Amino acid sequence: MVVRHHRVRSSIAAAVLPVLAGCSEPAPPPAAEVRPVRVVTAGQRDSGEAVSLTGTVQPQVEVNLAFRIDGRMVERLVAVGDAVKAGQVVARLDPENERNAVRAAQAGVVAASGQFDEARNNYDRQRELLAGGWTTRVRYDQALQLQNTTRAQLDAANAQLRIAEERAGDTELRADAPGIVTQRGAEQGEVVRAGQMIVQVARQDGKDAVFDVPASIKDRAPPDPPIEVALTMDPAVTARGRVREISPRADPVTGTFQVRVGLTDPPPQMRLGAAVTGRMHIGREGDLAIPASALLAEGERPAVWIVDPATMTVGLRRVELARFDQTRALIARGIEPGEIVVTAGVHALRPGQKVRLLGAAT
Repeated sequence: MVVRHHRVRSSIAAAVLPVLAGCSEPAPPPAAEVRPVRVVTAGQRDSGEAVSLTGTVQPQVEVNLAFRIDGRMVERLVAVGDAVKAGQVVARLDPENERNAVRAAQAGVVAASGQFDEARNNYDRQRELLAGGWTTRVRYDQALQLQNTTRAQLDAANAQLRIAEERAGDTELRADAPGIVTQRGAEQGEVVRAGQMIVQVARQDGKDAVFDVPASIKDRAPPDPPIEVALTMDPAVTARGRVREISPRADPVTGTFQVRVGLTDPPPQMRLGAAVTGRMHIGREGDLAIPASALLAEGERPAVWIVDPATMTVGLRRVELARFDQTRALIARGIEPGEIVVTAGVHALRPGQKVRLLGAAT
């Protein structure tokens, strides 16, 4: 009997031990994985990319002065660099032929005037005789026709005289506006044609800063950007300008586009031909720059990992891109200055994951 009770107690103890073991304290869970990441701190929003180009100062309007008639140029009164005024004579042709033409036209006017006076007096007599019945209707009509013919001949002679006088005046070449002589095209003693450039004058109406702009900059520039222009040899001499004209066709050799920037009240030091440097900003104002390695795709939209400094965890946030390349991305919306953005290890993270910062840059 004693042996049987001992066996029962042993069986009960064996059954109770696992239950007691199950009621002991549970094992602690494994520590959350802390992943090291590289980050940057978003700085102030970028105002765009600054671009500098070198160009020259040129006149807004440059005209070629030429004679309206052919002839031998006997005098050129200006040289390159001379300032001219409106109405100033810059060159003369030999006027002898034109003066002879004026004299001949004047003689033609005198002759036509005498014939008209004679025909008009004859018409007046025929009209009086016809009223008194002393002449025929035929003679009256003939006198009237002769008067009309001689009047037309007098008008034609006067027109020829005006043409001859204008041609005589065209032997003097005058500047039509104030400016600076920039080029000469003929020398004294040459026989020149009508329309041949004698001198080239840059008008004083305004000045342009002219630049050769690459297509990549031209396509990214905002509409009507303000441009600051400074003398290359003296950057303290500056002026403001606006784009006035863009060439629609690229240069076949350089592939650049000529852009003319109209200068507003340029200082006297910005003389024609002076080398200048133009500066402007391209890109959207207010964009924030981060490394391109921080971007990843969430569905069809770009996103970045943002670190919460209080909990040292990351959260995925969608952003709107303004522009990006292989090294840099410009963020229009989604990131504020001062926020911490993960730049390396972005594909190994999950929302709410704890991270350890390896390096932070602005």
